[in-house]
Amino acid sequence: MSEETAYDIAKVLMALPHRYPMLLVDRVKSLKVDEEIHAIKAVSFNEGFFQGHFPGRPIMPGVLQIEALAQAAGILAVETLELAGSGKLVYFMAIEEAKFRNPVEPGCLLDLRAGFVQKRARVCKFWGEASVDGKTTCEVKFTAMIADAPAD
Repeated sequence: MSEETAYDIAKVLMALPHRYPMLLVDRVKSLKVDEEIHAIKAVSFNEGFFQGHFPGRPIMPGVLQIEALAQAAGILAVETLELAGSGKLVYFMAIEEAKFRNPVEPGCLLDLRAGFVQKRARVCKFWGEASVDGKTTCEVKFTAMIADAPAD
């Protein structure tokens, strides 16, 4: 059985290269190396995308829910494959079977759960599920590759 780990925002920032406005993981509630992650995104009305999606009825775009799940999975991959400090990044390769079930509105906590479907040194497949108050908002399977960061 794997030990569970929690991350505050400082540790999230060490694990991911993303920064405002593209950082979509605020904390990690639990991470089981080699298995799965449970992270949180606090959805605020101040997010830039709410200005135009949609005026009068703000809803978080589904593609950003998938990005948040991918970032959570990226943390899982970084920890599992011991990539921290290696200069390697986790890049999207494919999104499959994306389904959107319920809207995500400002003021909620978006639960992000992701885990490995398949794990190799350079390519990983993941499942992901986002939810608010126990109601699924997004389900997806996606693939990512591990590669060197672009040269400066």
